[in-house]
Amino acid sequence: MSYRLAPTSIKTRLTLWYTTVLFLILVVVSGLSYSLLARAIVEDVDRSLLGVARVIRDAAAPGPDATRGMAASVNLDSGFGKQFVQIVDARGERTYWSPRLESLPLRMSSTARRKAAGGQRSFETTTLGQERVRVVTMPVLRKGEAAEIIQVGVSLARTHQTLLRYAETLLVLVPLGLGLGVVGGSLMARKALKPMDALAITARRIEAEDLSRRLSLRGTGDELDRLAETLNDMFARLEAAFVEMRRFSADAAHELRTPLTALKGGLEVALRAARSTEEYRAVLVASLDEVNHLIRLAEDLLMVARSSDTVASHLPIDLDQLALEVVDVGVRLGTARGVTVRIDVGDPVKVRGHAAALRRAALNLVENAVNYTPAGGLVTLNVTREDHTGLLSVRDTGPGIPPEDRARVFEPFVRLDAARDRESGGTGLGLAITRSIVAAHGGTLTLDEVPEGGARFVIRLPAAE
Repeated sequence: MSYRLAPTSIKTRLTLWYTTVLFLILVVVSGLSYSLLARAIVEDVDRSLLGVARVIRDAAAPGPDATRGMAASVNLDSGFGKQFVQIVDARGERTYWSPRLESLPLRMSSTARRKAAGGQRSFETTTLGQERVRVVTMPVLRKGEAAEIIQVGVSLARTHQTLLRYAETLLVLVPLGLGLGVVGGSLMARKALKPMDALAITARRIEAEDLSRRLSLRGTGDELDRLAETLNDMFARLEAAFVEMRRFSADAAHELRTPLTALKGGLEVALRAARSTEEYRAVLVASLDEVNHLIRLAEDLLMVARSSDTVASHLPIDLDQLALEVVDVGVRLGTARGVTVRIDVGDPVKVRGHAAALRRAALNLVENAVNYTPAGGLVTLNVTREDHTGLLSVRDTGPGIPPEDRARVFEPFVRLDAARDRESGGTGLGLAITRSIVAAHGGTLTLDEVPEGGARFVIRLPAAE
């Protein structure tokens, strides 16, 4: 049996990250402060030793006896412990040493001896018995040569004790600071995420049946306010989409009910009494017309549902060739209604997309133009290129579209002339299908104003490079 750990909350993760970062900062700062303190103490020790060595050296000018006399009389007490002195002559023989060095001689390193012979002083940390000592080695120059070598040293026991106490203090303060940081980090995370919890609670209360509610803004203009604004925009779009979906569903139900009611009524009338063969045939013909209308409506509804999901292929399409194919159909439709259909090709242009879908979009515009153009009118299909865009426009010489209806004309089931559209077998979905197909190909469908009268629909598609 396997168990899954519960997901860690953002507040816990923020606290853990804050604690980890704080711990690393405390460790680095503690290490640096310990190192700086140790360096500062050693520098103070060196200055103290150097001061004693200089006093002895400056008093050594008359000769070795003066050097030893000053070494014996100088005060060797310091804040770092009891200091000691050792004087070595040019042959390396000890000529003076502090009582402490009586039984435990201080050995001079080769490096210190070499620097002293060259007239240079040196500092070093060495071992004297069981303890560590800090020693300065300084030459006494007479006639440009090192006549004597003065060594002043002090034990580092007090220094080590001071550093040990400081380290013990850090071992107490670091965990204490870390604990306080955990508590503070948890409180800060809780306070910072409290407005987000409020947003989440409010967002859960917004349901599909009531999308008019919005998240309240605090007016701070910070990230949470921007998040609330983004969510409010999303809810507004969802509300508009739900309203559109409900309206579309209601319109679709109404469009389906009309032919179904007519079909049912015709069949009921035919069954009320015995009819002649011609009467039954008339009923069947009328019923077949209604069935055909239902089939076209179902196909258009399916096209509307699928057109927005159309995946534009990467195959190049000659827009002028596609227009020629559509014009052939338009000429046949126009001949039956006494409308002239022609094509005008400017600059050839290629676009990328689904040829059948784009052909259906262009054909919808031509069919609409032919249906709404009176006999003797003209429908013109134009193809041209505009910068990096391919344009396919359909213009007619019909009555045009009133300005107040220009925004509604692309909505599903909108018919500006319902009687004529019904006669032509239209479903009121042609322009909605065309707009969805064009949008799926990254283009736009617009209705341009024509001063001379009529209507002009323009499809704009990205041109293929």
